[in-house]
Amino acid sequence: MKIKAQMTMVLNLDKCLGCHTCSIPCKNVWTSRAGAEYMWFNNVETKPGIGYPKNWEDQGIYKGGWTARNGRLSPAAGGRVQKLSRIFNNPDLPRIDAYYEPWDYDYGRLVTSPEKKHQPAIQPRSQITGKSMEIQWGPNWEDDLAGVCETGTADTNFAGLDAQNYLEFEQAFMFYLPRLCEHCLNPACAASCPSGALYKRDEDGLVLVDQARCRGWRYCVSGCPYKKVYFNWKTGTSEKCIFCYPRTESGMTTLCSASCVGRIRYVGVILYDAERISQAASAADPKAIYPALVDMMLDPNDPQVLREAEKQGVSQGFLKAAQKSPTDKLMRKWPLALPLHPEYRTLPMVWYVPPLSPLQTTTENKSADEVLADMRIPVKYLANLLAAGDEAPVRRSLKYLMALRAYMRSSRLEKTPDKRILEQAGGDEKIDAETVLEIYDLLAIAKYKDRFVIPTTPTPDQADMRMAQGEKGFE
Repeated sequence: MKIKAQMTMVLNLDKCLGCHTCSIPCKNVWTSRAGAEYMWFNNVETKPGIGYPKNWEDQGIYKGGWTARNGRLSPAAGGRVQKLSRIFNNPDLPRIDAYYEPWDYDYGRLVTSPEKKHQPAIQPRSQITGKSMEIQWGPNWEDDLAGVCETGTADTNFAGLDAQNYLEFEQAFMFYLPRLCEHCLNPACAASCPSGALYKRDEDGLVLVDQARCRGWRYCVSGCPYKKVYFNWKTGTSEKCIFCYPRTESGMTTLCSASCVGRIRYVGVILYDAERISQAASAADPKAIYPALVDMMLDPNDPQVLREAEKQGVSQGFLKAAQKSPTDKLMRKWPLALPLHPEYRTLPMVWYVPPLSPLQTTTENKSADEVLADMRIPVKYLANLLAAGDEAPVRRSLKYLMALRAYMRSSRLEKTPDKRILEQAGGDEKIDAETVLEIYDLLAIAKYKDRFVIPTTPTPDQADMRMAQGEKGFE
């Protein structure tokens, strides 16, 4: 057993407002530079829709992630020989039009325009060519289902569903999906890079780009199935979300989490067995990847796990953070959160609590499964998005959430908690009242310190620092 610590994030889609407040500080701090105008390390998409960049979920186009053949993993775009043969022509690379051509306006013309009868107007101007342009697409073009009547049928999550039927006005549904780099346990972007510029940090599992080693081959861009690695056309190197590590190293949460109005984000540490990565990622059935990923996670309160982790060099700060981690609870202890497209086999570490949705008819005298079938968002759609098409884990999560609401309603309004609700909620996996109250505290009323449990980077001993200072010159 090889124990590693991993920084993780869980987003509760049941509470996302679609306000994009998470995207703006991320944009202002990390990608407000020349060559990065089109980059959004964090973006919020409306589902259904083809997203940003266009059709990022269609791996038939981009060939991102991994494939498994006979128990062996290989990049979906091909191995080193195939990449070397076409290193100067990457056919799987998304073009700028798939993201959008960034633009601005010459606001100075509004001030310097001579006196005239009508108010002066300005045209959008490309930030790449500097010429006037016609806006064709944007990072949130489909916001609140805008234009989805034309693009929605291309949404791959409609597999097994009649997409056209669900795009009719009477059947339409929507929810918001905030996205950022998944900081995967088995990152395809790192495996795709010919220069070895992408790497996974040992201490916290973050996937980063070494700007000094990057040569701009851009195989990381096509290799990432989530399309969260970008190419800076000004510097000629790749860039991506860094999980705000200058902040997390100081014990502060990420910018997107700190600014979230709906308080949907949770950041914490999990412990996992790194020796089981290959086994989990190479499962023959894509539906088996999620259960295998959960089985990899270790209980941070198990004395044997703690002893072994400490022996292998995991810091005390990370071990204590893992014991209080909200993400460990939502991902492992209470299986409420689910990974985004586990079938890509990258083992993502940004997970989502699926959203409940309005019921189309009354719930009277209906079983939990019948109520789920009556929800506006199809369970199959959520399963294709979060569980490789397997409806069982999605149904379990939604049943827990429904039971939580019903139980708290009976407790608050009727003043008599109805424990029969809990007996029917989890099927074979019963939940008790104490667990329900814990889930309620975390999902509904948790404070900052409960939602974000982040260890600081260990600092060297003061004596060692003085000794090191005496040994160094002006290097």
